[in-house]
Amino acid sequence: MASQEKIKLVLLACGSFNPITNMHLRMFELARDHLEDTGRYKVVKGIISPVGDGYKKKGLVEACHRLEMARLATESSEWITVDDWESQQPEWVETAKVVRHHHAEVLSSENNSNGDDVDTGKYRKRRKMEKKSPSCMNPKADRPHLNLLCGADVLESFGVPNLWKPEDIEEIVGRYGVTCITRCGSDAEKFINQSDVLYKHRKNISVVREWVTNEISATHVRRALRRGQSVRYLLPDSVVRYIQDHSLYSAESEQKNAGVILAPLQRYSKTE
Repeated sequence: MASQEKIKLVLLACGSFNPITNMHLRMFELARDHLEDTGRYKVVKGIISPVGDGYKKKGLVEACHRLEMARLATESSEWITVDDWESQQPEWVETAKVVRHHHAEVLSSENNSNGDDVDTGKYRKRRKMEKKSPSCMNPKADRPHLNLLCGADVLESFGVPNLWKPEDIEEIVGRYGVTCITRCGSDAEKFINQSDVLYKHRKNISVVREWVTNEISATHVRRALRRGQSVRYLLPDSVVRYIQDHSLYSAESEQKNAGVILAPLQRYSKTE
């Protein structure tokens, strides 16, 4: 496939990034290599979207810190950026809405770069057609595509009761697509086979196997920090310095939101 015929793809990673680790960054590089190696895609951008404080996850430090650490971590990257839209919302925002927001931003940016007016009837008509026929289902579409980038643990979380709305899973996987990085102890292919909705949209899921395994966990990093142990080479040096300068991740901070029900569990349990 010639370069000009390749599908332009944006990778979006949502999560706590509490704190961001080298493995979070490595996921983007692994995904880009795998997707471009297929000969079908040109990965043009990576976006890190830290969750807002309203998520209520135990030990989640303030979004302002998580955003700044992510920005410091990506300073040397020519293609990975950090977006604060999700983290600045007053309440927790469903991942499907975050994906929807960034897809619209990508299309708007592409439209403007081509010199088009996003408010024209022609643009609205095209957007209406895109809603009827999602771009990820049309391999010949010249519009940029967006994939949710995640680890296999996130993919498997689709099966946790009340953590995701079924229609959100359908939208994320069916309309946009997922690029999933394998992790030790997780079997992404098996989970896809066992899930009817994931199996239905299996062609929209790219499973990327990490042969050089690196199981850096933000949870383990926070534990080491609480104990005064070194986390150098697990995080970018600039992030380590930021944590030290702001005295983040203590025994007290790990108890933040302790006993509080996670926002999606609160919201979806009420609807049943």
